[in-house]
Amino acid sequence: MIGAEQTKKPGAVGMRLAAIRDLLQCVVLAGEDKLDIEVDTAVASDGMSAVLAAPHPGALMITGLANIQSVRTADVAFIAAILYVRGSRPNETALEFARKKKIVMLSTALGMFDSCGILRNQGLKGAT
Repeated sequence: MIGAEQTKKPGAVGMRLAAIRDLLQCVVLAGEDKLDIEVDTAVASDGMSAVLAAPHPGALMITGLANIQSVRTADVAFIAAILYVRGSRPNETALEFARKKKIVMLSTALGMFDSCGILRNQGLKGAT
């Protein structure tokens, strides 16, 4: 799996998904057994074309788009985990696809701006 093995960017602070879960009070929707994965970059967008235009393998994708396209985008872009904001939750088809592709899925009641700000304050870098 490319995401879990990617090396960190210089100056980036990695965070385990378990820490992100706790910090943002997330519900784990898929990948409970993979919360030890460490991410050092977050990409936040409701537009999946923006994620695909500048892929960041092994990153955390933050989105409110809770459909199968978000999971397909994560798969193609080698995203390690998806954080759904504003309480968004994908349907069972998307959840099953994520499990099959070993993509962790989290959901938080927080909005995108607050989620990104909290993670940035903890040292997680944004995608450029």
